[in-house]
Amino acid sequence: MKRSSFALLSFCVTTAFVVALAMALLFASVTLAFALARTLSPAIADSTKAGVAAPAAETRQASTAASGQSFTGLITDDHCGARHDMGSDKSPSECAKACVHNGAKYALVDGDKSYALEGDAAEFARASGRRVTLNGSLQGDTIQVTSLTPIP
Repeated sequence: MKRSSFALLSFCVTTAFVVALAMALLFASVTLAFALARTLSPAIADSTKAGVAAPAAETRQASTAASGQSFTGLITDDHCGARHDMGSDKSPSECAKACVHNGAKYALVDGDKSYALEGDAAEFARASGRRVTLNGSLQGDTIQVTSLTPIP
């Protein structure tokens, strides 16, 4: 009787140990897979920005650049972005113009996206601090502006 209860106990302990080891291995591999995917995501995004995009993305970007797009957002500068110094006595338009005068470039801010603007600087100055709709071609993070319409 003692021998069969010892065999049953050792069988149960061994089975529990094997199952626990298998579960630990499964959880460790899943955790590693998620960590690796999360680590590679920014690298893939960076390589896409650097021009090492997949052929489909390159084709899409080339056709977008050729056809032109419409963008809506706030004309500002790339130094302050959408948040100008509230402690100053300048309006957002005056702040953007001052920053551009000091070396910043005009930019379009749409939510969390920001695009550098290339085109008529005088037109950007007139529209600075205002929401606009503009047409142009996007290349990377820069919009070559062909037309600009302030939103009333």
